[in-house]
Parts: sequence; C-alpha cells; structure tokens
Amino acid sequence: MQVLDPTKFSYYLDLYLVPWAIKVVMALAVFVIGRWLAKLLVGLFHRFMGRFRPDPILTKFLGAIIYTVLLVAVVIAALDQLGVDTTSLLAIVGAAGLAVGLALKDSLSNFSAGVMLIVFRPFKEGDFIEAAGTSGVVECIHIFSTTLRTGDNREITVPNGRIFGGNIINVNARATRRIDLVIGIGYDDDIRQARALIEQVLGAEERILQDPAPAAISIAELADSSVNLNVRPWVKSADYWAVRSDLLENIKAAFDANGVSIPFPQRDIHVYRTGEDAA
Repeated sequence: MQVLDPTKFSYYLDLYLVPWAIKVVMALAVFVIGRWLAKLLVGLFHRFMGRFRPDPILTKFLGAIIYTVLLVAVVIAALDQLGVDTTSLLAIVGAAGLAVGLALKDSLSNFSAGVMLIVFRPFKEGDFIEAAGTSGVVECIHIFSTTLRTGDNREITVPNGRIFGGNIINVNARATRRIDLVIGIGYDDDIRQARALIEQVLGAEERILQDPAPAAISIAELADSSVNLNVRPWVKSADYWAVRSDLLENIKAAFDANGVSIPFPQRDIHVYRTGEDAA
C-alpha cells in the first residue's frame, strides 16, 4: 500500500485541491445545466400558454416568476455540490427573507399589486390608460412595475402599487366612445340655424356611428358671452381624436360660411371724462 508523503506537493494536491476542484466543476455544471433547463422549461411554458391565447402580459408575468423560482432552486443545488449545508442555508435565507420583507414592504406591495393587476385585468397590453397621475399605452407589466409609453414616445415606469391603489381609466376598454363637444354661439345668432348647421356637419361625417345614435343637440348653458350647445356623437374608440378634431374644424368653417359667430371672452372699457378733463 502506497503511503503519501506529507512533505510532497502531490500529497496536498490529492488531499485538498483535487476534491475541491471536482466540487467546483460539479457546482458549475449544475448551475449552467440547471439555468439552461430553467430557460427551456419557461420556453415550454410560453408555448403551452400560447395554445390558449391568453393575455401576453399574463404569460410574461408568470414566466418571470417561474424562472426566478427555478433559478433559486438551481443555485441551492449548486451550493449543495460545494458542500454547503443547504438546510442551515435555507433557515438563514428564510430568516433573512423575513427581515428583507419587512424592510421592503413597499416592494412587496408592488409585487402583490402586480399579481392583482394580472388576475383582475383592468387593462391589457396595448391599451391606453390613465393611472397614478400619468397616461400612456401599456407596454408590459413587470413584477414590481408597469411600463407605459406616452404619445410623444417617452417611457414611464410606474410602481404597480400606485396603479392598483388608485383610479384606472382604460380608454380602450369599450369599442365605442362618445365625443363631448360644447359649441358656443353669440346671443344674437339664430339657435335653430346653428343647430341645423351642426347636424349637417354630423351627417356628412361617415365615421360617426348611428348605433348608438348621436344625442340631440341641446342648450348646455347660457354663459356670460355665449349660448353653449351640447354636441355628443358616438364613434369607434380608435377614431375618437381624429373625428373630434375634424368636427371642430368643420363646424367652425360652417359657422363662418353662414354668418354664425363663435364668441370669445371680451371686455368693454368705458372712458368717462370728468369736468376737469373736459375743460
């Protein structure tokens, strides 16, 4: 039987370095292969969910959670290959998780709000929403935040807790939308004529829906310097801004062509001459 000489380098190499190197290689192999398997499983999950055509946001959100859980399991398995006591490690991680949870309660609140947004689905990817004091098109719901894109192509990241904890206005939730216009005419103008001109403009606009039909044009208010009329046609949600802009332009053109005025705030100044000024 061969006895290793403690004075030789090979003794320490065989006793310490080789076993440790093997453990490191095995740990790296477990981590690399495990991460690859985690990505593979998440990819299979996306394909499976794709058969049911769910909301893309839901698929991305659940995929991110699954990948995170699998990656944590892979790291623990790799540490086990290094000889780390994973039982004690799990206990330490649990205690640390409790402490971190208390310290990061706002982040956990955002996480739970993200889950609620996914479950109740007050909006979906591509919807234009107003929430948390901002507005934009929903691009993605992450674990802790939601990404919006504004009309001028800015990207806004909003914490999920602020969105779910406040009012959410989803502009695209309904297929149709009503345009609410208030058109003012002068007190000296003929209301019937103004109403007939507005009806002609509405009738010429093909994008205005007949079901539901436009509301009857009615007097909204006798304001300080104008008689205000309510104009409320219905359009498809996608046509809202284009039709609104065209209606304002065409109503103004029709009024100008027929002598109907659209008053604006004015102030009359009266100058009185005193006896000294008159002299």
